[in-house]
Amino acid sequence: MSAQPNFENRPDPAATRVDATEDASVGGLLKQLAREIPAMLTNEVALAKSEARESLRQGKEAAGAVLSGGAVAMAGFIILLLAAVYALSNVVAPWLAALIVGGVVTFAGFAMVQAGKKKFTEESMRPQHTINSLHKDKDAIRGRTP
Repeated sequence: MSAQPNFENRPDPAATRVDATEDASVGGLLKQLAREIPAMLTNEVALAKSEARESLRQGKEAAGAVLSGGAVAMAGFIILLLAAVYALSNVVAPWLAALIVGGVVTFAGFAMVQAGKKKFTEESMRPQHTINSLHKDKDAIRGRTP
């Protein structure tokens, strides 16, 4: 027997270190991915909540301004309609003047309501920033770049 060790059947130590480094790297990446995905989803949920709160706050402020302005405008509009009825009653009977002014105003109001209903779409209520962020995250997870 020889005192020399047999190196022919042993694996190369440098190759073993590279494999261990690759395994540690892949394992580390998987662990990091496992930690980051829940954090990313938590951040997305927080973004959606924040965006919804901000939209709701802005909606409340806008609704308050519209309601108060609408009440004042309504009072002024009623006075103007009364003046139109008085002016038209010099030409036709007062009841007919009131009927004509009321009919014209009702038709105008109906047309305005129909135009406003068209603006209430599903698209205007979507949290667009959150949707865009989720699409970016999905692409990042799949390994694509935007």
